[in-house]
Amino acid sequence: MAVSPRRPTTVVDVGGVQVGGNHPVVVQSMTNTDTADVEATAEQVKALARAGSELVRVTVNTEEAAAAVPRIVEKLDKDGIRVPVIGDFHYNGHLLLRKFPECARALAKYRINPGNVNIGRKHDDNFRVMIEAALEYGRPVRIGVNWGSLDQALLTRLMDENARRAQPRDARAVMLEAIVVSAVESAGAAERYGLPGDRIILSAKVSGVQDLVEVYRAMAARCRYPLHLGLTEAGLGTKGIVATTAALSILLQEGIGDTIRASLTPLPGGDRSEEVRVCQQVLQSLGIRNFAPQVTACPGCGRTTSTFFQEMAGQIQTYLLRQMPVWRKERPGVESLNVAVMGCVVNGPGESKHANIGISLPGTFEDPVAPVYVDGRLLRTLRGERIVDEFVEILNGYVETRYGSR
Repeated sequence: MAVSPRRPTTVVDVGGVQVGGNHPVVVQSMTNTDTADVEATAEQVKALARAGSELVRVTVNTEEAAAAVPRIVEKLDKDGIRVPVIGDFHYNGHLLLRKFPECARALAKYRINPGNVNIGRKHDDNFRVMIEAALEYGRPVRIGVNWGSLDQALLTRLMDENARRAQPRDARAVMLEAIVVSAVESAGAAERYGLPGDRIILSAKVSGVQDLVEVYRAMAARCRYPLHLGLTEAGLGTKGIVATTAALSILLQEGIGDTIRASLTPLPGGDRSEEVRVCQQVLQSLGIRNFAPQVTACPGCGRTTSTFFQEMAGQIQTYLLRQMPVWRKERPGVESLNVAVMGCVVNGPGESKHANIGISLPGTFEDPVAPVYVDGRLLRTLRGERIVDEFVEILNGYVETRYGSR
């Protein structure tokens, strides 16, 4: 089944990156360094950008962090890193944006959490100050609701209204409704204070897959703002990756979502760029965007007692990733390349024929030959100790022929 057409939205310019409308779904990420540490934060932004993050968010929670932001952006610019940097504000954003105009100017977008400012209470002064900053510096905002910091005044109001209903809904339904209302009403308030609708992005994050799907379906039906998708606090390792993939895939398949993030918990000292690669793989697996050549490989079974096909699949994947910085510049379209490295005769030839270029390695007790298929046709059969090297030579020739240089 094909992915549904994207829902119609306005287009928001975030530091030169277009979000919404018919523009590609944007991959973004967030640093976990102390923003006041200019060197560490700039280095992590570089790593995330080089991994493919098209927007990078940094925490701006202290005066030291706010003072560091212009220096971080300046350092990135000097190093040739052109990724837009977004400021993540909670509680004191109205103070920091007013006190540090260079920070407000350096950031490409402001993230505002309506649950952590005074919107919905007796006055909206703090929220309004942040919107006024966005107006003054010509910046868009993301109004990002999170159920871990939901506007309690709004939730109480909806709970009271629900209690008066003839048939009250359960607490979960009211909570999810409050999340949607918080986002949509806050966007409406921003527009009343003068911020154009084409400078507003919304998000409404929860940590349960089905809850996220329900919230975003409701929000998509009620507004035309671009939506940022992400399962908040997704978790560690396999759990975080699988839960994020499940949630994002359902919504993206339905045409909902204009920018995405995988909020994975890395191990201490772990690679923060993993969240970028997960987002890219979700989009590529759904056929929405291509980022790098894909390697199809079988899982192995009793017919593949040798580890050779696994080793070769790993070598080919590593080789493709290593070549991509060069190919991306010189071989446009190569990111759509599909390579198959199969381990036995059962599905090997068929899977190899479906790929752009594929090899079917011999399984246990099979003849020691490895047929190579290019665009569905048998090209040649490899034998001996140089199978990997010869396959790489064929692969390079295919790339040079199929994807013309710029």
